[in-house]
Order: sequence, then C-alpha cells, then structure tokens
Amino acid sequence: MRQNYSYLSRVAHGSYVEGLQKTGIGINQIAQMYGMNRILKDIGWAAVAVDGFIPPSAFMEFQAYKILVIAADIRQLEHIEYTPAPDIIHEAAGHAPIIADPEYSEYLRLFGEIGSKAFSSAQDYDLYEAVRHLSIIKEFPNATAEEIAEAERRLEEVSANMGEISEMSRIRNLHWWTVEYGLIGTPEDCKIYGAGLLSSIGESVNCMKPEVKKIPYSITAANTSFDITKEQPQLFVAQSFKHLTEVLDEFANSMALRRGGLYGVETAIQSGNVGTAVYSSGLQVSGVFDQAITDDDNNLIYIHTTGPTQLAYKNKELSGHGKVYHAEGFGSPVGKLKGTDKPLEHLTELELVMLGIVNGLPCRLEFESGILVEGVLREKEQVSGGNSLIFVFDDCTVTYGDMLLYDPDWGTYDMAVGNTIVSVFSGAADVEAYKPTSRVPHELTKKIVYTPEQLRLQKLYGTVREIRDSKRDYNTLHAIFKTLQTDFNSDWLLCVEIYEILKDSNLYPNQTAEIRAYLEDMKTRKPEYKKLIEDGIRLTDELELTHS
Repeated sequence: MRQNYSYLSRVAHGSYVEGLQKTGIGINQIAQMYGMNRILKDIGWAAVAVDGFIPPSAFMEFQAYKILVIAADIRQLEHIEYTPAPDIIHEAAGHAPIIADPEYSEYLRLFGEIGSKAFSSAQDYDLYEAVRHLSIIKEFPNATAEEIAEAERRLEEVSANMGEISEMSRIRNLHWWTVEYGLIGTPEDCKIYGAGLLSSIGESVNCMKPEVKKIPYSITAANTSFDITKEQPQLFVAQSFKHLTEVLDEFANSMALRRGGLYGVETAIQSGNVGTAVYSSGLQVSGVFDQAITDDDNNLIYIHTTGPTQLAYKNKELSGHGKVYHAEGFGSPVGKLKGTDKPLEHLTELELVMLGIVNGLPCRLEFESGILVEGVLREKEQVSGGNSLIFVFDDCTVTYGDMLLYDPDWGTYDMAVGNTIVSVFSGAADVEAYKPTSRVPHELTKKIVYTPEQLRLQKLYGTVREIRDSKRDYNTLHAIFKTLQTDFNSDWLLCVEIYEILKDSNLYPNQTAEIRAYLEDMKTRKPEYKKLIEDGIRLTDELELTHS
C-alpha cells in the first residue's frame, strides 16, 4: 500500500487519493473485513466475505445491491506485484477508494443491475471454473509446476472453445476493461482508475509505458477478450465516468433485457438457464425456455418453458403460480385477438363480455397469428384496477394450424395475457420464491498449512510490526536481521522493513548501512527480487526526504 500510494498519488485518477481518505483505508495496516464493512457503510456500500472467485452473475447481483465482495485471502509474498486471485489487497487498494466517488459508485451499481440480467452459456460456466481453478492453484504455495501448467492449459482450451459469445461474456469484457483495468482521460494523457491496476504495484507502472496500447473506450471493448494470467497488451481509455455509463447504456440496448421479443426468448433458449420473459401486461414468466413459435413473417406468437415455472408480477410471485403448480412447464400465446384494435390486456370488462369472454362460459379466442384457444373460462386474474394478466380455462384446447399446443387431458390451462414480450432477462422474477438457480463452485480455495519454520518467520514479522507501532526496542532489530541472514536468507521484505525503520529512526547508522549492503548483495544473488528491493529502498529514501 505504501508503494502504491507513493506511485499512484501521481498517476491515479484524483478520486483515488481522496477515496482513501474518505474510506479511512490506511497505508500502514492491512485492511480487516469488519473494518471494510464499517468503512463502506459510510459511503452507502457494504462488504461480504467470499471464497475466491464467485460466478459472474452472483458477483453482478452483489454489485447491484452495492455490496463489495471480498475474498477472505491475501496474496503470497511471491505474488506481491500481481496475482490472478482476488484478495483483500485488491479490494482495499483497488475497488474501495474509487467507490467513494459518487458518479463512479452509481456506475458500479448500474453495471451490477444490468450485468445480473445478462444471459450466460454453459461455456461461460466452464470458463469460470477454469479461471477459479487457476487462481486457486497459482496462490497455493505447494502447487507443482505441472499442476500450474495443466491449469493454464485447461484455461486456454476452454477459452478457445467458447462458441458464440454470450451476453455475460460481453458484459464481463466491459467490466474487465473498465472496473478492473480502466484508464481515464485521453490516450495521450490518462490516469488509472481500474482496481486491477490500482492493486498491482507491477502492472500499474508497466501499463503507463508506450508499449501498452491506449485505445479510446467504446462499446467495441465488449468484444475484446482478455487473459488474466498476463499483463494486458492494450487498455481502454474512457473520457469520464459519465462516458462509462453512456457506453453501458448503449450495451444494455443490445441485450435481451431491453430488446425482448423473439430475440430475447431465443437468447434465453440458447442459454439453457432460468430466464424471465415479461409480457406487455406486466406478467412475468420465469423458467427454462425451450420453444419460441413464430408466424410466416417471423413474428413471435407463442412461448414455452420446460420444467418448474413461476408466474409473477412486479417481481412478486402470483399466488398459486409457483414452481410446484407449474412443475411441468408453461406455454402461452403472444399477441392480439383477431378483430380487435386494443391489446387483450387493455380490454375493459364490457369489451371482454362483448367478445364472449365471460367467466363460467365456453369461449373461443382466435389470435391474429392464427393460434386458437377454446375452453370454458374459469376466471380472469387481473391487476387491481388495471391489466388482465392470466385467463384460466377448463377443458381447453390450444392449436396453431395442425399443431396441438395444449390438450384438455393435461388439466387446467393458464393463458398469459399480453400483446408483446417487452423484456427477457436471466434469472427468476421472484428469486426468493423461485429459489436460487446458480451453480455452486465445486472447488474450494486451498487453505495453507504453515510449517514450523514459516510460523517462526511470521513471528519475526509480528515482532518487527510491534517495534514499528510502539517506536521502542529499535536495538533488537539488528538481532532479527542477523536471524534472517542465517535462517531465512531468501526473505527480502522483512529486511527492507527493518532497513526502513532503522533509517527513519536515525539511531544506528552503522547497522542501517550493513542492512543496505546486504540488500544490494541480495539484488545480485536473487535477481527476481531486484525490482522489489529497489522500490523498497527508493520508497524509504523518499520518506526520509519527506520527513526532512
């Protein structure tokens, strides 16, 4: 966090530093889960702990309710610059500070609201499982090189066989190129606001180099895939946070959520997951859609679900129309009655009587499409003082030409009333009544079992922490350094911290010089740590100049 603050205060969007102050996230302490929740509450958000990556649809839904999901893990020291796994550093250093900006906060909420309605494919879930597995393996210190290589191979294989890109894949791309890896300004003069960049002390530096292509942000980003295992070769630059919302709105116009109709129902069918079709009357049909019948002009005239189905209005399940009652599926016409100018849902009681649609009497409903509904009308379910929603028939036959759509032997027929399908979205209308349908990840994150030596090293870290906080017992730091030299000669970070504390105290210049020389030697002995050590020393020197 100190590395990030030192660098990002110069290259991050102005709301980052201001957001750190608003949220109270410090640069000298690892954020705690309960503290994060209290901090976020002050800006209208909340936090919840999760086990690593969660499915995109669930992630989006949390975001819609202004809840930040935080993985209950922290990256290994070996991955301090970047990790593909989500962790509390990513959330505290990346997401939380920017959320404090009201305009960006609303963009995140709206993104979650729209994204949670996007349809996924079976391949999307396979990709999620592959990404989750790779992130788990890469953050597990006992994982072998072969296990990591196999996880990477599996991700490449799934990524190469995604088929037609789904709504969820496209909106996930938008999320990646904005919320996680977004730049703001112009391609020639931009600042960082994406949480993935803000929480990576490695890529936050590299991304500003000319080698990384800067592309003006537009809806084309929805079709640009990404690789979480590598630094990004290009990034998108938004003009402003308002610009982000404008592109999101443009994307939402392309979704089944707003297009509805035949496109929407076919999108739901292709998904194979639970979806909701909304009639123009307001009636919502939730289930797994398997059929969309069209007329000769390719207009949608009949929809059908298979398996448990729910009927709802304004996201509230209608009494008697849950999954148990509609356990075998649901089918109904879409359109106007023949010879009428008004949609069926808007016909008054008198107009219905004039058409022979009367409770307790046989009636014949012929739709403009040619669908014919014949049976004894038992009742009409209507919104109080408003639209008709459902006509309930006994002894009912539904046909379309030679096609039998409903047989009297199948029991009571509930016919949805509505001229058009105005919206189709992923998930059930009344989730609480329908119950969640998301698949639960089969693989849990691996909890590290530390060796006695690792625990001993951690205890040394704890001791140094106590000295830093108490500003006492500086004389014991040199003894700890000697222990590191003999017993933990691959650990660079605690040496850097001891060097920083001693130099800041200005009490033991000879010991400080000895540790500095040891770190310079380690840069040669352990070249993989060279940049990290140099950055630590540079930061220490900058702090000394600031103090002086």
